[in-house]
Amino acid sequence: MCEERRDSADAASSAMELAPGVFAAADAVEVTFTRSGGPGGQNVNKVNTKAQLRVPLAALRGLSADAMRRLELLARPFLTRDGTLLIVAERFRSQHRNRLEALQRLRALILAAQKRPRPRHRTRPTAAAQQRRLDEKRHRARIKADRQPPL
Repeated sequence: MCEERRDSADAASSAMELAPGVFAAADAVEVTFTRSGGPGGQNVNKVNTKAQLRVPLAALRGLSADAMRRLELLARPFLTRDGTLLIVAERFRSQHRNRLEALQRLRALILAAQKRPRPRHRTRPTAAAQQRRLDEKRHRARIKADRQPPL
């Protein structure tokens, strides 16, 4: 009975849900900690609190091809040359909170990539709007012409 629980726990831990329906192998998501910069007194010199989250885009499962393209565009500033997503979080003074923030930022990127943009429908300005624009142009031209010295 214990072995069954352990097997199911191993199966659950082998994949990590990053967003609804989007998974990555647990060993593909790598979180490392280093010393954070900025103020913090002695704490900043002694404790590794800055979290660096690395996930290869190829390891993500559950994203459509369109969503993957959108993710690549959205995450371009965070991508390394080998296609690994690198998110750095150092806002908090604890490893745990910085790790959670990095995971939340990854989740936000994935959710934004999953949203399909609404297609833009071309519209034309109304006749009244065109007339107002032309009237305003004539009015501005008159104001500027009045500024010129008489010939």
